[in-house]
Amino acid sequence: MNILILGSGGREHTLAWKIAQSPKLSKLYVAPGNAGTSQLAQNVAIAGDDFKAIKEFVVENAIEMVVVGPEDPLVKGVHDFFLSDKDLNQVGVIGPEKLAATLEGSKQFAKEFMMRHNIPTAAYQSFTSKDLEEGYRFLESLQPPYVLKADGLAAGKGVLILKDLEEAKKQLRAMLLEAKFGNASTTVVIEEFLDGIELSCFVLTDGESYKILPEAKDYKRIGEGDTGLNTGGMGAISPVPFADGAFMQKVEERIVKPTVDGLKKDKIPYQGFIFIGLIKVGDEPKVIEYNVRMGDPETEVVFPRIKNDLLTVFEAVGNKTLKDVTLEIDERIAVTVMTVSAGYPEAYGKGKEITGLDAIGNSLVFHAGTTEKDGKIVTNGGRVISITSYGENTEEALAKSYDSLKDFHFEGMYYRKDIGFDL
Repeated sequence: MNILILGSGGREHTLAWKIAQSPKLSKLYVAPGNAGTSQLAQNVAIAGDDFKAIKEFVVENAIEMVVVGPEDPLVKGVHDFFLSDKDLNQVGVIGPEKLAATLEGSKQFAKEFMMRHNIPTAAYQSFTSKDLEEGYRFLESLQPPYVLKADGLAAGKGVLILKDLEEAKKQLRAMLLEAKFGNASTTVVIEEFLDGIELSCFVLTDGESYKILPEAKDYKRIGEGDTGLNTGGMGAISPVPFADGAFMQKVEERIVKPTVDGLKKDKIPYQGFIFIGLIKVGDEPKVIEYNVRMGDPETEVVFPRIKNDLLTVFEAVGNKTLKDVTLEIDERIAVTVMTVSAGYPEAYGKGKEITGLDAIGNSLVFHAGTTEKDGKIVTNGGRVISITSYGENTEEALAKSYDSLKDFHFEGMYYRKDIGFDL
């Protein structure tokens, strides 16, 4: 099979790494890819939302399946584009159609879906610039901290958690009247704060049946001890020690099954990944948010634990025979630690040479923000390289990753030294 992956981050490098192991693979392409994917596949200089260029490439290269990594092409309707085109409608697409992608594209849409299908989540209200004063009053009715979420896509940075009421009001005004997050915050969802510990649940569905992939816990904040600004993710661990069998059974019965059934009831076709951001409050799971693709850096610990041929699994999604697939999971712990550019998640430089990657032998190396320039691998993003290791326990896996981090270097390289500290 000829396969095209859309995206350029650590998630896409991990998908490429896993797909490249399949005996069913003929030719693998990644658009636009990074310096890591170029070692496994042919990179193609096409943006994920350039549907015209994607069509030309798919037709010219007899692509049989497109695996969509990031949310942006999904929210913009890449799957619908394929279905509506006579030259493309026989090509398999792993990723939901535009209506389903609204689960991630709009926090309000997701909240209404959860309320409609009795899926446990935080109490909330939505506000626009017209009802700013009502927003102030709703904030006054809540106990701190205050959770403000931009309704639309804001590259993972549209959520504010604030302890001070006046600061919460000021930020609500900035979001609604001063476009703090651009068009993403023309509507703002204010939620009650849920006090607990977070984890990520990943589901693959063909629209009829589903498979729950290994769960993971990621670490979002830039500073150790979960301090500082939110990032796209500084590391992840799978499995999650506090998500035992009894807890995950609650997740399946109260959240996963009602989600998949709810999509069917609402006549929302869905083929692809559902990423359910969960919080464990006491012993009870609640949904923080839905994403319509795999998480990053969670992908870098989830797929290394799946033993199945990924193309066989994806074929089952396309054929709606996923119920016949049995997932084989590696029992070992997998951890990943992300290295980032100095200044991230705010302003950071690019083009810093990365040296020493060839010396890493005890861990998996997944590129996130890298590119090739003059025969050298250089930084090309805020999150740069993710190092994944296996272990019989968390400590062993972490020790391997931290040991491998000493083998390579780029100017301004930073990583958290406390991934897994709360477990």
